[in-house]
Amino acid sequence: MTPAASFPSRRLHIVTGKGGTGKTTVAAALALALASGGRRTLLVEVEGRQGIAQLFDVPPLPYEERLIARGPDGGQVYALAVDAEEALLDYLAMFYKLGRAGRALKKLGAIDFATTIAPGLRDILLTGKVKEATTRMVNGRRAYDAVVLDAPPTGRVTRFLNVTAEAAKLAKVGPIKTHSEGVAAILRAKATTAVHVVTLLEDMPVQETADAITELTAHGMPVGSIILNGVRTDPLEGAKVTQAELKRGLAAAGLPADKAVVTGLLDEVRAHKTRLELEAGLRSELSGEPYPLVELPLLAEGIDLSGLYQLARILMTADEGSQG
Repeated sequence: MTPAASFPSRRLHIVTGKGGTGKTTVAAALALALASGGRRTLLVEVEGRQGIAQLFDVPPLPYEERLIARGPDGGQVYALAVDAEEALLDYLAMFYKLGRAGRALKKLGAIDFATTIAPGLRDILLTGKVKEATTRMVNGRRAYDAVVLDAPPTGRVTRFLNVTAEAAKLAKVGPIKTHSEGVAAILRAKATTAVHVVTLLEDMPVQETADAITELTAHGMPVGSIILNGVRTDPLEGAKVTQAELKRGLAAAGLPADKAVVTGLLDEVRAHKTRLELEAGLRSELSGEPYPLVELPLLAEGIDLSGLYQLARILMTADEGSQG
């Protein structure tokens, strides 16, 4: 495993990946890892799926920051499900002092209308809330040592992250321009932000990862690490499995050792080795990218809270290695 040099030094970690690669799981494990040593992290989701609540086995998250877990060796993980309508109300209150008036607009349906007819506005509001949490100060120190964003999948993440830069070009003056420029600056700041791309060692996710990295870098987004999720190990590494050995082993264990059983097991061994060879080739392709590779194992028991902590400890190892 190559240490992920961007983990300890960045304050904003954006996690993306093709659907089905486990990006929400990785984002949650990363938030736990970054909370180690007594630190505070905020885990944010913006797609309305309540994936964080399901992973941590807590009630659906409201539009407020809530403590949901402790780091592996101390620290706190807070979570926030950003709602575009509520974020717009925050924006109106912050820049236009429309507190109660903004709430009245929501009752009239104006807020939902505005975010529906202007999907770009929705993304501006979502990323704006993430920027606010990243830069917020409380009593002279940052509210959170790190913010982890469970971002949209690779197919639309660049558009999602780039919308504020486009808005800043269109708006000539005023709060929207100032707001958009501030968000765009944070998202592109290499000292502050890293976009981590999660993938499985499968053809389509690896190709989409490469395409996403090309697109992100073309738009000036700071790519952090490529995180290989669900990596298989080889329990038969170095072993030569023969028909005779299988028969002896099965017989010694008191299991059926007839031809059909032995042939079936040999087929499974060959398929396993073929799969590992395919994964090795895909890993080699990704190693050509100028970004650290971090490997997370396939958990046979599936992902539960215990599994999240297991992945977090692996990411902590990458974190510690990068600081040395």
